[in-house]
Amino acid sequence: MLKVVAFNGSPRKKNNTGLLIGEIFRVLEAEGIQTEMIQIGGKNIRGCQGCEKCRELKNNTCSMKNDIMNDCIAKAIEADGIILGSPTYFTDVTSEMKAFIDRLGYVSSANGGFLKRKAGAAVMAVRRAGSIHAFDSMNHLFLISGMIVVGATYWNLGIGRNYGEVLEDKEGMRNMQALGENMAWLLKKIC
Repeated sequence: MLKVVAFNGSPRKKNNTGLLIGEIFRVLEAEGIQTEMIQIGGKNIRGCQGCEKCRELKNNTCSMKNDIMNDCIAKAIEADGIILGSPTYFTDVTSEMKAFIDRLGYVSSANGGFLKRKAGAAVMAVRRAGSIHAFDSMNHLFLISGMIVVGATYWNLGIGRNYGEVLEDKEGMRNMQALGENMAWLLKKIC
């Protein structure tokens, strides 16, 4: 069965990023695709230390064992599609998402490129502006890893500050639906 895993970089328990991902999941599940959301925001994920142990050991893990990162790497390996979601913080992703991107990308590169040819989509929640830089940050992981970037009908963002406000962004929600449709279509073609 096809599977998409989303990594949510919002540190809030109730967050707009999760609502956006949930709308994509609604479409994917209707297409028979299994989904799973993993909360990385608010978790203690440290940045890459550049120790290069992953290149030495080549066992699809990071040498830092005191956080959720190796569990996340295992989930990314088994997934056919990956969604990265983050609120926009000072025109970029959250610090947890940045650490996640660096470590996942480095471990993939060190282990034969296990992200290659997986479908990837980035999703941002934004109050007003700055989301395109956050979008770029997440898409850079996909592109440097040889993944296939899934688009929709506009940038993959929803506008809202307080919890639930993105649901009122009709264009943003339609775009999440289109993103889910496009990801489902692509996964059925490539897997």
